[in-house]
Amino acid sequence: MASAFSAFRVSMSRISLFRDTRFSYPATFALAHTKRIMCSSPHSVSSSPSPSDISSSSSSSPSTLSLMETSENARWRPMCLYYTHGKCTKMDDPAHLEIFNHDCSKELPVAATDLERKKSQEFNFFLVIDLEGKVEILEFPVLIVDAKTMEVVDLFHRFVRPTKMSEQAINKYIEGKYGEVGVDRVWHDTAIPFKQVVEEFEAWLAEHDLWTKDTDGALNDAAFITCGNWDIKTKIPEQCIVSNINLPPYFMEWINLKDIYLNFYGREARGMVSMMRQCGIKLMGSHHLGIDDTKNITRVVQRMLSEGAVLKITARRSKSNMRNVEFLFKNRIK
Repeated sequence: MASAFSAFRVSMSRISLFRDTRFSYPATFALAHTKRIMCSSPHSVSSSPSPSDISSSSSSSPSTLSLMETSENARWRPMCLYYTHGKCTKMDDPAHLEIFNHDCSKELPVAATDLERKKSQEFNFFLVIDLEGKVEILEFPVLIVDAKTMEVVDLFHRFVRPTKMSEQAINKYIEGKYGEVGVDRVWHDTAIPFKQVVEEFEAWLAEHDLWTKDTDGALNDAAFITCGNWDIKTKIPEQCIVSNINLPPYFMEWINLKDIYLNFYGREARGMVSMMRQCGIKLMGSHHLGIDDTKNITRVVQRMLSEGAVLKITARRSKSNMRNVEFLFKNRIK
């Protein structure tokens, strides 16, 4: 018990409320036990804590109590990241279901009043994407947003195992990147090579009739939304080279939300955090955890759509030279 409590204190100190309650999970106790309770995977024999464990640990931590009692976040729960990979084995465990969310659409609700000022869009669906990983891609999350209803249709989320890095380098990299937010264990349990991620992503797109191999490879009535040009302009082509695969043709154009934001509101926002701050939208989850950032970007998208923004393609690659990108907005973030 003493060792478990010490581990809890260490995890809490590492989380440190992310130095801002906006970035912290209300189920902080869950994150404090990251090695145990995400849910058991094929590589894990550990189990979720009982409700009594949750109660006793919550009472021993003032920070946890204040987070869980915050009315604004009371109904928000972190996603089970084994579930997003199709590997959750705790769907019949009440304690696990109490702590973790398994339906991202519940976090991004749309009210009837949100549709009153919404304008017609050029696409029926938006694919919000926000990659993580500087050396190689480590996380690949995408949310489908219905352009008409603004509702979330589905989520694709994969952790990505680097291709060229040594196992020792990977372990150090992941500990530094994801250990602090408590998802290093689930990363190791679920991460797959980028080539496999692309294959599974394409199958997922096809399930939603957003892409087929039989066409020219472009998306079907859908467009990617990024917060900046880096994800699709730079990182995906780099990763394709490292993974020795061709750049998928559906990554030829995208919507940079920063440029849309600048032209719609007439004010500059250099990133997701500043957009949310200017719009008065509270950050949820952990900043720089890709799945949480993607959901937060989606919340900005929903807000902009509800206020009448029209989301148009802002950047397009040259078909003759993939390295050449044309930026379609004169007034844009550089």
